[in-house]
Formats: sequence, C-alpha cells, structure tokens
Amino acid sequence: YGDNEYGLIGRHCPHRGADLCFGRLEDGGLRCAFHGWLFDHTGKCLEQPAEPANSNFYKKIKHTAYPCVERNGIIFTYMGTGNPPALPAFDCFEAPNEFTFAFKGFVDCNWLQLNEVGIDPSHASFLHRFFDDETDKEAYGQQFRFSTEENDIAITKVLREYDCPEIDIEQTETGIRLYALRRLNDADMHVRVTNQIFPNAIIIPISNEMMLTQWHVPIDDTTSWWYAIFSSFSEKVDKERMRNDRLELYTLPDYRPRKNRDNDYGYDPEEQRSKTYTGMGEDINVHDQWAVESLGKIQDRTQEHLGTADKAIIANRKLLIRAIEAVERDEEPEIALRPDDPAACRGPVAIDTITPVANWSKTWKQTAVERRSRSAWAQHPWPADLTSKTET
Repeated sequence: YGDNEYGLIGRHCPHRGADLCFGRLEDGGLRCAFHGWLFDHTGKCLEQPAEPANSNFYKKIKHTAYPCVERNGIIFTYMGTGNPPALPAFDCFEAPNEFTFAFKGFVDCNWLQLNEVGIDPSHASFLHRFFDDETDKEAYGQQFRFSTEENDIAITKVLREYDCPEIDIEQTETGIRLYALRRLNDADMHVRVTNQIFPNAIIIPISNEMMLTQWHVPIDDTTSWWYAIFSSFSEKVDKERMRNDRLELYTLPDYRPRKNRDNDYGYDPEEQRSKTYTGMGEDINVHDQWAVESLGKIQDRTQEHLGTADKAIIANRKLLIRAIEAVERDEEPEIALRPDDPAACRGPVAIDTITPVANWSKTWKQTAVERRSRSAWAQHPWPADLTSKTET
C-alpha cells in the first residue's frame, strides 16, 4: 500500500472466511474476492459494498493485522504484543541495497532441523566435500568455492584435508558464536567464525568479502522457508547473476527446489565416486536440503547420539528449553532481540581466515577490522565483537 509500504493481515476474511491470498490489491487496501470487503494495512474494514448504503456495520470490523518493515528485499513482521521493537543494526540491514541480494527457498521438514544444520560446523568437511578444487563454473556467491586471502589455500582443500576441527562456542547477546579451528601446521590455523542469531537465524561467511544471513521460518510443523540476504563488503552485488544462478535450482513463483526427494536430489553415483561426497551436484543448498529432509518431517531426536562436535546444537537446544520455560512463566527469555538502541546491536561478524596458531583469537578480529576498513559502508562503528580487537 502507499509508496513501497507493506502490511500483513489475517489470511481468512472475517466475513465468511474466504482466502484473502486471492484478494484484489487495490489502492488503499486488499479487497476480498468473495463479497468485496475492503481492508487497509491495519485490518480496518473500509467498505462492505453488499451492505445497505447507510450501514455502519463496516466500522465494527477489525481484522487481524501485523506491522511490517522491509529491509534489503525481505519483509519482516512483528506478531507479538505491544509496540514492535526496532530491528537490530545487523550488517545485512545496514548495507546499501546494491551491496545485497535476497532470496528464499522451500524445505520439506520442520524448521528446527533446518536451523540446526547451520550451527553444525563439522558437517562441512563431509556433506560439502569436493574431491578437487575446481568448479564447473565461476563460483560467484557459492559457499566454500574461494581461497583464503592470506595464502591462497582453497577452502575446499582445507575442509577436505582437515576434517576434524576443534569446535568452540560462546553465548553472546544475540545467540551463539561458533569457532571451527583447523590446525594446518605448527604455525597456521584456519579459523571459521559463524554466528547463530537466536532462535532461528545464522550468519556465515560466503567468501572473503561476502557473508550470508539466513532465517529459518516455519510454515507449519512439517514445512519451512529459508530467507537469505547476501551482503558484500567490497563490491556491489550482481543481482541478476545471483538470481539466475538460483533459478537454476528453484522454481517460481513457489520457490520449490528442482532437486528434491521426488527425484533423489539429482543423485548420481558416478559423481559420488569421483567428484562430490553426496553425488548431488555442487550447490550446497541441495546437500543441506537432503540432509535435513532425510531426517523426516519432524526428526525423532530420542534416537540421536550427540557427540563432542555437536556442542552448538546441544547449547542451542538448552537455550530453547529455557526460553520456552521462561515464556510459560510469562517472563522474558534470556536472549530476546529487543534492542533499546538498535545501532548498538551491530554485526555479528562471520569470517574465514588463516591466523597464527598462537594468537588466533586476536588475529581473526584484526582481519575482520581490516575488511571493514576497506568497505564502502561498514567502516564505523565497529560491532561489539570487534570493539576490543586484542581481547582473547
């Protein structure tokens, strides 16, 4: 409605329950195709054309509605009570639109198992393993298909040859920060820093200059969407190229994956022998989709056997349980993104880098600061995790 403004109202018309997804978008609101009732973005009923001309019945109707805000191609809504909190000043929101690209995809399983694949660093050495470091096409915007800036080591080689990372985690104001540490030799350490934004988002590095912020959103108990914003620190994003690459794997208008359980995710046993660990092509979204959908619509976690490498998943589940219990007591969860000062909630940082073994915990921050210093938009102020560049 209006000039690039958005609203969200209940799906079913309060008159007779017709599906408003098929309503007529008109100037001033959404009109039900069944009897012509017109609603504005606040849920206020504006017209009931089949009622008598002098009727005030329309004034008594207030449909369910939620406030919305758009950021770099994704519309966010607040479905809680009271006034909506401001969005945090995450990099994906602060970056100018030309430095970002947004997309989404359908996943045929519960949202939590989709979310958990993003906080499982060890799986990358197996599920996303490539047996060589070449790619069928230039890997623009493709995760792991790049080399480290420091010494030009292909990330695919690092993941393949160092498949037992030390994993460390720490709780932050926004969720969980994860460190995957792969010691390359006596002097050098590969450090991969990612973040979980509690309860349902992740921030991960895509390349030396690009990162991905991705939300995992339930449609219902057994199906989900992922929504992603790619953010570039240095160069404007080639949106057309990014979109075309993804449309090779997803259909419109429903954003369904072309590779799915109905066609075995494109599985090719010859490829699995010679090229990729899964035999399902080079796009890691397909790998992740197979992994989380193969667990079932809702995974039976009573059958799991979690190990040391699963410490982030264990920590996240404990956070979720505590949050559920807090809400049941009508209390605020310990992590709830309601920033009084959105500008203070910046970052979080995600990076792949090679550091000296001795001071990796300082060096990754210095590398992140240098990257931001080169950026056209991300220079100041620093995110909280970089304000002390020398802390351990």
